[in-house]
Amino acid sequence: MTSDITTCGMPSAPSVRGVLLDIGGVVYVGEAPLPGAVAAVARLRAAGIKLCCLTNTTRAPRRVVVERLARMGVNIAPEAVLTPAMAARRALHEDGRRPHFLIHPALAEDFADLAPPPDAPAAVVVGDAGEGFTYAALNAAFRVLVEDDAAFLALARNRSFRDADGRLSLDAGAFVAALEYASARPATLYGKPAPAFFAAGLAVLGCAPDEAVMIGDDVEADIAGAQAAGIAAVLVRTGKYRAGDEARIDPPPRALAADLAAAVDWIVARTRG
Repeated sequence: MTSDITTCGMPSAPSVRGVLLDIGGVVYVGEAPLPGAVAAVARLRAAGIKLCCLTNTTRAPRRVVVERLARMGVNIAPEAVLTPAMAARRALHEDGRRPHFLIHPALAEDFADLAPPPDAPAAVVVGDAGEGFTYAALNAAFRVLVEDDAAFLALARNRSFRDADGRLSLDAGAFVAALEYASARPATLYGKPAPAFFAAGLAVLGCAPDEAVMIGDDVEADIAGAQAAGIAAVLVRTGKYRAGDEARIDPPPRALAADLAAAVDWIVARTRG
């Protein structure tokens, strides 16, 4: 039987003041919370540990993510839920760019009220468009990139996610890579594992990197990304986790946990110590 928690990386534990938490595949799958996840978040808060959710979700606007968590019993302020769409929106506004979207229709509300002039420089924004990833849509984005010399904003480049039916589904990363290859134009990433995304989460927590822990199910975006930013990371065996993922990165995760509940127990026990 596999232990609920295994220390993989450095044996010393940080003094934790804040947790950066992935949510899809860690707190819930689809509309259903994972067993023990809601109670685990409550234990974090009872221990006085600050919480910021870092999600690469690009099929739903931030409002929907916050409301979904609330329905499950996890109440969190919108400003403590960081999404790639909100980060990209700020960049588009600050740069005065005219967006060409290849995103899921539900995400449009996060970009509402952007009103650049018609002659503003263009930017292609790619998220998880789901069924919208047709040849025609990809080709239209490609043409904007190469004909309009557009900026290229990728909301995420994850390989896969755990879908509502419990199976892995193709995520946006493959389509971002296709457009990068075709246009010979690298995308600027606005979600995990971009260092700026983790820095924004630390700013919400008011923590230094060595005072925070990242909990996630994606060994590349969540775990390797956090550790590259100097943040200890715990990989959970839920969501998109596949056996052996912990061995795919160097250094390995600080710990491997059965689920969010086990990860929180590990963090709280060491924080109290």
